[in-house]
This record gives sequence, C-alpha cells and structure tokens, in this order.
Amino acid sequence: MSTIVLTGGTVLDQQGRRSGDVLVDAELGTILEVGPGLSGDVELDASGCVITPGFVDLHVHLREPGEEAAETIESGSRSAALGGYTAVVAMPTTDPCPDAAPVVDEILALGRTALCEIRPAAAITLGRQGRELAPMGELAARGVRMFTDSGTGLQDDRLMRRALEYAGSLSTADGVPIVLAQHCEVAELSAGGMMHEGEWSSRLGLGGQPAEAEELMVMRDIALARLTGTRIHFQHLSTAGSVAMVRAAKAGGLPVTAEATPHHVALTDAACAGFDPVFKVDPPLRSAADVEAVREGMRDGTIDAVATDHAPHPIEAKERPFDQAPPGMLGLETALAVVMAEVGLSLDEALPLFSWRPAEIAGLADRHGRPVAPGEPANLAVIDPDATWVVSGAGSASRSQNTPFEGRTLTGRVRHTIHAGEAVVIDFEATR
Repeated sequence: MSTIVLTGGTVLDQQGRRSGDVLVDAELGTILEVGPGLSGDVELDASGCVITPGFVDLHVHLREPGEEAAETIESGSRSAALGGYTAVVAMPTTDPCPDAAPVVDEILALGRTALCEIRPAAAITLGRQGRELAPMGELAARGVRMFTDSGTGLQDDRLMRRALEYAGSLSTADGVPIVLAQHCEVAELSAGGMMHEGEWSSRLGLGGQPAEAEELMVMRDIALARLTGTRIHFQHLSTAGSVAMVRAAKAGGLPVTAEATPHHVALTDAACAGFDPVFKVDPPLRSAADVEAVREGMRDGTIDAVATDHAPHPIEAKERPFDQAPPGMLGLETALAVVMAEVGLSLDEALPLFSWRPAEIAGLADRHGRPVAPGEPANLAVIDPDATWVVSGAGSASRSQNTPFEGRTLTGRVRHTIHAGEAVVIDFEATR
C-alpha cells in the first residue's frame, strides 16, 4: 500500500473546521485516517493551509474533439487541477457534437488519463440546433448526467417542454437523475449584440444584448419547471432580474438551481471600453447593478454554484477586432481567488459554492464534495489562503491565454490537489 499524508493543515468541510493531518491510500483512492501526528510514504506540507473537498465545475469548455488548438481534455484538466478541481463537466460545444453515444464514449475515454474526472454533458437537441431532441435516454445510459445546448438557448417553447418532460423520466444506469441546463438567451433579442446593451454599448457604438434577452428565457423556463415538475439548472446567470426570478422560484418551492461565473461578479461592461476582445463573453459583462445582484445571489444562496464557463480560444482568434472575435474567457485557475476577493466571502462561505453543491447538481456527490473523513474518496484540495501570485495567461496550463485578469495580483491559491488518491498538484505545480 502506498500512502500520502497531508500534514499540519486545517480540515474544512460540511462538518466545519478542525485541525488534523489527512492520510490517503494512494492505490485505493480513499482517505484512511484524519487526526494528529500521522505519517505516510509521501508527505505533503499543508502548514498554514486548509484541506477541503475537491472542487466541481459545472461548466467547462474543453474543446476536444475538434478544436484542440484551443484546449484538450488533458490541458484543460491540468488547469482544473491547478485550480483545485477534481471534477469538471465538459460542455457539448465540440465538433462533432456529443449528441450520440460514440462521441460521448470518445470523451469518456480521453478523460480516463486526465488530472481530474471529466464528465461530458450531452446536447439536448441534435447538433445543438434546437429542432429535434437528442437520444437522451441512450446517452443517460452511457452515464451522461447533464444535458445542455450550451452556448445556445433552446428557443422553441414546446420543444423545451418536451425535453423537460422526457428528462423527468430519466436517470443514469446507476440511478442518478439527470438535469437539463439552460443557456438563457432569446436569440431574436440578442442578435447582433457584442456586449451588454446599456450606457457603454451606446458610448462605444457596439451592438448590445439587453438583459431581457436572458431574463425572458429564465422566466419561461421557471414556468415550464412549474408545469412539468422537472428540475432545471440555469447556467451563468448575469442579470439582476434573473437572480430575482430564481430567488422567487426557490421560495416557491420550484425545482431550480443556478450557477454564476467569477467574471460576472468581478467585471462590468465598462471593461469593454478599450475594445479588448478578451472582455468579450456570452452572456456579456453587465452593469455594476447586475454585478452586485449576482454577488448578493452568491451570498444569500440563490446562486448554488460557481461555474467558470472556462472558454479557451487561440491567441489569433482573440486578436481579431472586437466585433469579429469569439466570446469567452479562461477561468479554472483563478476562480477561487477572484470570487473570494470580489464577493466578500470567507473560505468557509465560498467552499459550498465550489464543492458539494455543484457536486450534487452534477450527480457526482457520491465521490466529490464529500466530507474529509476515513473511508471517503480522496478528492481533495489544499488551499493556501495567504499565497499571492500574478495572473499570466502565458503561464497558465491552458493551451490558450485569454484571461481577463492578466497582470492582476490575487490572494489565495491551491497548493496541492489530490484526485482519486493521486497527488496531481504539489506545491502549486502539476505533477504530470
């Protein structure tokens, strides 16, 4: 038996804080013991650090298959591990689209050697075209637990109702219910928009996407969740109106959950003033009032999870003029520090948003976001709350460099990451 011990740290999980070393069986991938004075074959110093359950990201674009110049499953998983993630849900924005079993099987196969668990989300509709439902039953049997037409809101009201009704009857082979996740955007309202519609789009002469383009679809899908009784998950909420509607839906007992991104709590549409395409994202950066509303949604529990919407693009793509560049930003390696700095959450308050709540939504709560206790899976992050570093896109593990936080000094960084008993990050560096 080979063992790893994390020494000198403070354990933080659903049960609160406590001092103790953590001994891991590296071969079985489980926690053996938690307590003082433990020893193991490999000792990782956690002095001054906090040992937590690993993070889960519900919304990551890994680009493979089809756009490996921007990212691969391997490089994306390395970024994820450096950010403390032990599982990520890969969006179906690949070519070919994972709307059929062979593509899902390919992504699962590629993920077997990754530095974190890779769970593919499949498309709700064939080709994410919004016209015909994908074979969700067959894909759920393959282990798919989330379906989304990520990047495209499902425009057809009747088809969305059918998708919810179908999803409500499905579960994976091991009995985990599936969830539909929605990119809320009414295409006819957002058409031609390159940033948030408001004061700054008028100043800059750029086409805008009104907040209502998001909010109308949130409103519709809340109504459909009420009608069908099927759970729905709202992706990357960005407006005050969306947060308010989800808050009211939850108060009314409706089966809805929601995520928000680090960049939507850290940046406003004013960042676009220099026409730098790194700040172009979908949904767009919003007004200061929207940003504060999303922050409050994280603070009061309306937002269930932080999801990065990690969206890598090659350098040449992001060097195009603002109106021609693709939307998207990197996010995996900076997420925790950005959210803690911008939202004003302590680590104790932020951890549920990064770990066990998204694990539950993703159907991964049997092995991720688990308590740090004997017999539990060894998926762990060790956070140095005082570590500072300067963000560099070129220095990231991603194949791309499009971080909106370039040159910013952040505080709070993941020192070690343990995935399935393997130390995939040691002292801020990936081990493979």
